[in-house]
Amino acid sequence: MSGTVLPPKSDINWQQVASPQLYAGTSSNTFGEVVQETLALTKRLFIQLARRPSTLFAGIIQPVMWLVLFGALFQNAPKGIFGSTTNYGQFLAAGVIVFTAFAGALNAGLPVMFDREFGFLNRLLVAPLASRFSIVFASAIFIISQSLLQAAVIVGAAAFLGAGLPSVAGLSSIVLIVFALALGVTALSLGLAFTLPGHIELIAVIFVSTLPMLFASTALAPLSFMPKWLQVVATLNPLSYAIEPIRYLYTHSNWGFNSVVMQAFWGDVTFGGALLVLAGFAVVALLSIQPRLRRTLS
Repeated sequence: MSGTVLPPKSDINWQQVASPQLYAGTSSNTFGEVVQETLALTKRLFIQLARRPSTLFAGIIQPVMWLVLFGALFQNAPKGIFGSTTNYGQFLAAGVIVFTAFAGALNAGLPVMFDREFGFLNRLLVAPLASRFSIVFASAIFIISQSLLQAAVIVGAAAFLGAGLPSVAGLSSIVLIVFALALGVTALSLGLAFTLPGHIELIAVIFVSTLPMLFASTALAPLSFMPKWLQVVATLNPLSYAIEPIRYLYTHSNWGFNSVVMQAFWGDVTFGGALLVLAGFAVVALLSIQPRLRRTLS
């Protein structure tokens, strides 16, 4: 071994020297372990849901009741008050779909908060996980899956009540819209779960923000029905950018990404533009919680 200079013994990874083939696939093994951990933690959340299914039933029954009761309440409203449709069920379905997804995603931080308070999160943080971010991934998958399930039930209930059914492309767009909104709100809720001191504070934030976000959007009434100041607020509300594209799918059989779905105070908002706003909202939400998650999970 003349001419070969070995590094100091303390700098040599002798396990890697002894079996280099074991370390050749380290990155791929790590990815597989993260996926396995995420699936296991997601399964745990679904097991908890199966043991207490009342929360899921309530999350499905409540929006259906909204469709029935609000649809009956405004079925005799003057024509033209709800835009191009005379069917308030069509108008309301989009708002119920989006608000249900928003409310469910806003509760995403509660399971994490309870894990913090009962000590289970500390056990996970000291466990030899490949990535502690699998805790966040599992919570996001769980909540988004529930949101999509609730959206499917609401679409079916609205169709049964006479609101009609969008095309296959329209239904795919609804899935994309619900996914983007739920992802962004779930990220914010998880960020709050790692920031606030306890579940009481998190529940207070949820209660305080839910109704203002609902009424300051186009879920229950069109922009033209609102005073000017509320129109400005509604066009700044990300919920409106999820509601209006879905509503357009219900009221227009022919649509495209250039279709105008909302007239904001600064100009027209197209279908594609609304999708970009939702995507931007999700990205900003994910980036905004990164520093807190790194401090907690690293």
